[in-house]
Amino acid sequence: MRSTPLLYILVLAFSKITFAEELLPDLKVEKIEDGVYLHTSFEKVEGWGLVASNGLVVLDNKDAYIIDTPMRAEDTEALVQWVQDNGFIAKASISTHFHGDSAAGIPYLNSVSIPTYASKLTNELIHKEDREQAKYSFDSTSYWLVEDKIEVFYPGAGHTKDNVVVWMPDKKVLFGGCFVKHKSLGYLGDSVLESWPASAEKLLSKYASVKLVVPGHGAVGDISLLEETKRLAVEGVVSRKSPQHDHNASSD
Repeated sequence: MRSTPLLYILVLAFSKITFAEELLPDLKVEKIEDGVYLHTSFEKVEGWGLVASNGLVVLDNKDAYIIDTPMRAEDTEALVQWVQDNGFIAKASISTHFHGDSAAGIPYLNSVSIPTYASKLTNELIHKEDREQAKYSFDSTSYWLVEDKIEVFYPGAGHTKDNVVVWMPDKKVLFGGCFVKHKSLGYLGDSVLESWPASAEKLLSKYASVKLVVPGHGAVGDISLLEETKRLAVEGVVSRKSPQHDHNASSD
């Protein structure tokens, strides 16, 4: 009988752990275009609650390219399993910036010998945080992960100073990642707000023929998401320069 309280505590603790894990929805993968799949993973983020983050799996015949990793290693493993279960071959990944909602799965992908890519600047920022870097990097404004099919493009700083986007010209699909926003600019801790409007304008000009725009968070949209991103960035710059903002900043 004396062991009953201890047993109860252990059961209760296990139940709480299980319950906490159950609060996170499973990884979701859905087709949004021929050869393009949206993957969405979930994580609880302090100050933001339950956050859903988007990425893509882009097919070139049977070869699968992962655009941004899920936020947790378990979900990255599940995504690789999904690729394999559907008869595809995971050929490589590209992380569009150094935050965890883009690059947290790099260590797992490295561990199973799936080539990982990021810009040189992204790798430097990951290294600065003492995290595992992508195995391969590039140092150019435009980089073709797959020639004529998957282009990585640096529009300039915005959400972060290293953010890139990924363009699939034959599908007219643009993965904007966390550079692209809807309703709010979101987390600004690593942003370069002053550069964001011009960077957004560069995307609007370069990808005027875009059909689908995929943000890092939120629903898939069209070119209006790029227009809204520019508007939000301009408003953010104006707000930062306003006397009220200066007063608030000086009082903190």
